[in-house]
Amino acid sequence: MTQIEKPKIVKKKLFSPIWLLPIVALALGAWLGLKSIKESGIEVRIHFPSASGMDVGKTLVRYQGLTVGKVVDISIDEELQGVNVDVLMDYRAEPFLRDETKFWLVTPKASITGVEGLDALFSGNYIGIQPGDGDSRYSYEAERSAPAVLPSNDGLVVELSADRLGSLDVGSPVFYRQVPVGSVVSYRLDNSDKLQLSAFIQEQYAYLVKKDSRFWNVSGIEINASLSGVKVSAESLAAILAGGINFDSPESSKNAVNGDSFTLYDNETEASGGASFILSAKNADGLNKGSPILYRGLPIGEIEEIVLADDGVALHARLDAPYSSLLTGTAQFWREGAELSLSGIKHPGRLLSGDAIAFLPGTGEAQTRYALAEQAPDLSKAKALKITLRADENPGISPDAELRYKKIAIGKVTSVALSQDFNSVEYQAEVLPEFASLLTQGSDFIAEAALDFKASLDGVSLKSGDFTTLTKGSVSLRRGQSRKGADLSKPLPLFASSAEAGHYYQGMEQLNWQLYSDDGADLSPGAPVYYKKMQIGQVKQVSWQNQDDRFAIALAIDHTFAPLLKPNAVFWRNQAVSIDAGLSGVKLDVAPLAGAIKGSISLGFLEQGEPNNKQLYASESLARNQAVAIGLSFPASATIKPGAAIRYQGHQIGEVTRVTLSDDLNSQQLSAFLYGRYAEPFLKSDSRFSLVNAEISLKGIKAPETLLTGAYISALPGQAAEVSQQFNGQVHTAVAPEADALQLVLSKASLGSVNIGTGIFFRGIQIGDVTSYRLAPKGDEVWIQTQIAAPYRHLINQSSRFYDLSGIRVDLGLFSGAQIETGSLETILAGGIGVVTELDNQSSKPLENQSLMPLHDKPERDWLNWRPRLSQP
Repeated sequence: MTQIEKPKIVKKKLFSPIWLLPIVALALGAWLGLKSIKESGIEVRIHFPSASGMDVGKTLVRYQGLTVGKVVDISIDEELQGVNVDVLMDYRAEPFLRDETKFWLVTPKASITGVEGLDALFSGNYIGIQPGDGDSRYSYEAERSAPAVLPSNDGLVVELSADRLGSLDVGSPVFYRQVPVGSVVSYRLDNSDKLQLSAFIQEQYAYLVKKDSRFWNVSGIEINASLSGVKVSAESLAAILAGGINFDSPESSKNAVNGDSFTLYDNETEASGGASFILSAKNADGLNKGSPILYRGLPIGEIEEIVLADDGVALHARLDAPYSSLLTGTAQFWREGAELSLSGIKHPGRLLSGDAIAFLPGTGEAQTRYALAEQAPDLSKAKALKITLRADENPGISPDAELRYKKIAIGKVTSVALSQDFNSVEYQAEVLPEFASLLTQGSDFIAEAALDFKASLDGVSLKSGDFTTLTKGSVSLRRGQSRKGADLSKPLPLFASSAEAGHYYQGMEQLNWQLYSDDGADLSPGAPVYYKKMQIGQVKQVSWQNQDDRFAIALAIDHTFAPLLKPNAVFWRNQAVSIDAGLSGVKLDVAPLAGAIKGSISLGFLEQGEPNNKQLYASESLARNQAVAIGLSFPASATIKPGAAIRYQGHQIGEVTRVTLSDDLNSQQLSAFLYGRYAEPFLKSDSRFSLVNAEISLKGIKAPETLLTGAYISALPGQAAEVSQQFNGQVHTAVAPEADALQLVLSKASLGSVNIGTGIFFRGIQIGDVTSYRLAPKGDEVWIQTQIAAPYRHLINQSSRFYDLSGIRVDLGLFSGAQIETGSLETILAGGIGVVTELDNQSSKPLENQSLMPLHDKPERDWLNWRPRLSQP
């Protein structure tokens, strides 16, 4: 029989996997197409004056050595004024193509300052690019030369204005005291035909350029030759070959910022400032460029240029900067040449060098033009200006002592006398009329030292004055900053030295601060006040106050450091020599020399809280820890010294500042301080303070560190409610009570070998120790204070027995023989106390704190057989 299989019906698939292949191919093709379009590049057109040095397909566009494009076509522009260079830029260079972006052709160029475009010698000319800001742009005009490129992003760029370029070029160095600190990066002509140079100063030297800095050209060699001599000026060899710029800066001026403009002078003489003016004369006979201007025989300026004028000649002159203040409205100038007479030749050197111009100062505002007289003016009618000087004491000035300004005599002292109130010395003096304008508001006088000797770690300096200073003394004028005349109706100050003057003016601007101390703190007036080892002021006065038996210490803090006087400021006295010695090492701290001689104070800050910033603490640790004063009394035999530490469990919580022997010679009183954050628990009336010193015994060495540091005081906090600041110290060290320990008192007929720290043993394991001992109130026995550590409290109850474990016990009998009983080696050497318990804790009640228990000399035989089960509660 034939069976026909039933056909299987399968649904037709809606999508065949074979169609995935063309879809993937289509997506891949689209991605490759988009990628090709994206990376095809960006076409940019740059207009150049000519195509010289450029080739299609060869000339590249580079940015910092990286190729970012290539020339693809060169064509002549429609106006026949240049060529259009089409460049295909890398698609990644699109962010560079902005309005202010610049292009230029880089070709090799050699000069004295160096070689530019050196890489173009090997790879051929290329087009440089400097990215800029602005909107996107694709058409540019090429730069004729490379724009100024700074050596780095950091540094200072200044603009210099000059009349001519001279030997300067891009790359010419900029010097400061012959040290190269920068270079010229570009130059250009502005709309007013002035030359503008951009100079770059390296970052590490940028602080040298100030708002009032002066720049001058030091290129090549400058030679000034005339009858008065030959002057040759040159900087370094690099400046001679490549040109260069030098500058100088005043210390008091503010720092310059990017873009500041300065004048570039032709030479240092012009840059140094001074006062420029014109002298009018009928002729220039005997005068030349470089002829000196003399004042009392000292050259203070020179003639810079001689030109014809409508009424004769105009002599352009300049007074040097140090003497520019001498130029006043009534100043006078006249010729001085060689003079022949029967007595001889006056100024014979001028027969060869030519005439000089003599100068006499006057008063009033300076002018720009003066007449040059043929003869010296008649000075016999001029009257001297009378002034009064005042000093705290006479620094060696006698009548006829010279008044000087910049080493030039401007007058003399006529008399020296005490003031009417006898509190100061007054000097009557005369100033020559031509120098009256020097006396401005703020002027003072300094006595010149006949012999000035200075010695420091930097070296030894010895300066001596002239013979006049040695015999009569001399006084130097220091002009005030104001241009207004001084009030001569009042005496002008005279100081013994510049340092004294500095202290006087400094004191006028200082802030006063008052501190208090229990003693004079070894301070004297003038003692320095330091902050982080930098002097910020000094001690003005130390005075004793009768009302509270304290010392008031007046400080003068410099105005600059006024922000340091905060509410959290603290002051402490510096030790001349501080030694911190221990087993971990020795730390030696030596105060500065001035502080070691006069004493010194330091200022610091607390991180938290507002301390007593009117208290002068004895040390830094006391100040920073806001210490609380306490008094301790120890027997006279106790060895303790100032500076000894007060410790709790090895941690320092205070220190001793003073030790004095009592009047009865039986005790010594200690002034001490406890650090503020630890003080409260130790100010309880039952707090204990005991002396810790090195002890050598069979048990070992106790407190060995005190062999180096000396004894210290161990403190134990109290529990009483009453507070005290006066305590009686113990010579024997007390053991700190442990938390939750069981405190027991053991009684014995005599102390024996028991000592503080003697251990208490249960079955050979130490479970406690002796903390102190004392006589019983009736004196018939000794009470030994002990403590049982908290984990072992359950081992002790009312059935416990305590006995002495110390030493070796030997029992000898005629018939029983010898019996020897010993404890451990430790108990043999150092002693010990044993304890046994008869009943378990369910059968016997636990002991209360301070329970009194007898201490037996030895255990009964059956005690050692007790083995109750003592479970913890």
